[in-house]
Amino acid sequence: MSLLTNVMDHSLDDGYAEAAARKQAEGISGMPKTMRAKLGLAAGLVLAALVVTLGAAQARVAAPVVAKERQELIDRIERETAAADKLEGTIDELRGDVSARQREALRKGGGGDQGELVGILSGAVEVHGPGVKLVVNDAKDASWGGGGDARGTSGFSDTGRVRDRDMQRVVNGMWQSGAEAISINGQRLTALSAIRAAGDAILVDNKPLVPPYTVLAVGDGKKLSTRFQNSPDGLYLHALQENFGIRTAISLEGDVRLPAAPSVIVRTAEPRTEKGTS
Repeated sequence: MSLLTNVMDHSLDDGYAEAAARKQAEGISGMPKTMRAKLGLAAGLVLAALVVTLGAAQARVAAPVVAKERQELIDRIERETAAADKLEGTIDELRGDVSARQREALRKGGGGDQGELVGILSGAVEVHGPGVKLVVNDAKDASWGGGGDARGTSGFSDTGRVRDRDMQRVVNGMWQSGAEAISINGQRLTALSAIRAAGDAILVDNKPLVPPYTVLAVGDGKKLSTRFQNSPDGLYLHALQENFGIRTAISLEGDVRLPAAPSVIVRTAEPRTEKGTS
């Protein structure tokens, strides 16, 4: 409070007060004394006032123009955005049409009873039937376990996390155990599907997935489950559960339904003829 009181009582710095008193005693004033100096000061003030007035008038005149240009820009952005949305919708429709034609080509390309098999193996058609459901999830305490284990050097700092290479082994083990069709979190897998990592995320065909990872496989449920659990990949998954706390659960399903792959690439092949043979 004493500091505030001192500031209020002595608002003018002592040095300034002393200089002002000395000028007043000497009869020195800050105002010009000669007529020429006074005219110069007046001209300067008039010029400054004129500049401010002209600036204000110009800003007032330009304001509607700026507002109009701004509105035109907003309208243009909205039109271009609507056009882009329309184009995206058209692209989605064309992609759907292309996918449908590809699936139809795969159905017909197999010929006879083979057409249905080709569609199933290529992922071009929806499938359903008996199979297994395998759920793979991170450890409850994802920071647990590992320490200096080699898993810590593959890009994930957390050894309790499920990684892309784990899911690769799971899927490959399912195929080798007799699965006819597989999906992960509703994403249908084909022979060209890729399981990769982007940071801590797992990508399936460039689409990020989040745990838990639900693997659905169509096949002879009991045989498929037994073969997978006894395979090297099934034992690998069991080791992850024992050593790193990764949670897994496998169950038999009476009716597994898998969607068609979102995009199927159609390729054709012809038998090669050897030249010079009789």
